[in-house]
Amino acid sequence: MGAGGGLLWGAYGINALGTWLAFDAFPLIAVLVLHSGPLAVSVLAAAGLAVGAVAAVPLGPWLEYRRKRPVMVATDLVRCAALLTIPVAHLLGALTFVHLLAVSVVVAAADIAFRSASGAYIKTLLPPEELLVVNARFESTNWTAIVLGPPLGGAMVGLFGPVVTVLADAASYLLSALGLRAITAHEPRPARREEAVAAGTAENTDNAEDTGAAKDGGPAENADSRSRTRELFDGWRFILRDPALRPLFGNTVLYNGLLMAISPLLAVLMLGPLGFAPWQYGLAFALPALGGLVGSRLARRLVARFGQHRILLATGVLRACWPLGLAFVRPGVPGLVLVLLVEFGVITCCGVFNPVYATYRLERTPADRVVRTLSAWSVSTKLGTAALTALWGLLAALLGPRTAIAAAGLLLLATPLLLPRRAPQPLAFAE
Repeated sequence: MGAGGGLLWGAYGINALGTWLAFDAFPLIAVLVLHSGPLAVSVLAAAGLAVGAVAAVPLGPWLEYRRKRPVMVATDLVRCAALLTIPVAHLLGALTFVHLLAVSVVVAAADIAFRSASGAYIKTLLPPEELLVVNARFESTNWTAIVLGPPLGGAMVGLFGPVVTVLADAASYLLSALGLRAITAHEPRPARREEAVAAGTAENTDNAEDTGAAKDGGPAENADSRSRTRELFDGWRFILRDPALRPLFGNTVLYNGLLMAISPLLAVLMLGPLGFAPWQYGLAFALPALGGLVGSRLARRLVARFGQHRILLATGVLRACWPLGLAFVRPGVPGLVLVLLVEFGVITCCGVFNPVYATYRLERTPADRVVRTLSAWSVSTKLGTAALTALWGLLAALLGPRTAIAAAGLLLLATPLLLPRRAPQPLAFAE
């Protein structure tokens, strides 16, 4: 990966470790510090994602015409500053549910911007044949952080309370920003927005003159206005027009939304009625992450042997079969073992699926549309997750967390129907 790639990888690893040290920190704070119920915890998760996603919509077109590394540094610093307000407010006795909600909105919007910019940045640094290798390496790093983070975070929560993990997460964003800032590899300057608008203006002017509709001073102004509006939705337009990305997009939004809707309900169930300690809750999601580490290491070999599309389809089906088992969790060791087995199955399949899917998506997206496409993808995923999390919080309040988890597990079994069933035709665009 070179020196620049090594620093990028290091920044990613530090960032991931901080995130997983603070695994479910906001729900834990809501439950253990603010004594919130399942509906409030679900609202916290849903509203933060939804408002953050909406706030991030105009960022995609704006980021497309800017160098990505400075944006990544800025979003790291924004997330660090926002998270630091939580331990400060807690020390002052002023921490509230509204404060948690506001911070979750800022972090969600910055997270979308960072992920979109980082995807485009990786594509500029690497040749196409190395995308799967690097995505698999990042995926391995993420699962390694999951193995280490939640148990350490659970121990920290048990000793010092859940707020301390937020402080660790904030520090990780600061270290990530410093690592990214140290990268010296040259990043090509993206095309300026004025150049794209000028090209569109010239085309529109020619069309207007051909039809006799041109007005003095009108085409440039009208083209710029239309261009800004079109850019907001260009990512979705590209996704929905691509026959390979369209079904994968639907699968991702639905699968991620249903899976994440289970998370706060499982936290309430395990930490409340079932009586699990925070360290046990963290352990239940840390040990299975070893499956993700193994899966991400196997991804390249499996693709080389069976082909990208077959692996994408097979692991997309397998990862949907496990979550229903979480509805049957019980107190004590048997319940903990059940969660470990289910999470191991889900994570192993996702460990293979995720780098293959990330590479597949980058390969299908032209370089000048990566940020807008990834932004649209992230915004839609977070909005879908927010809507389903809120809906499942309401369902849990009416029928109980266990019933809501079972309903999500049953619906997850249908998500493979949205996977692309045939290998896509090669694209005609030039990189």
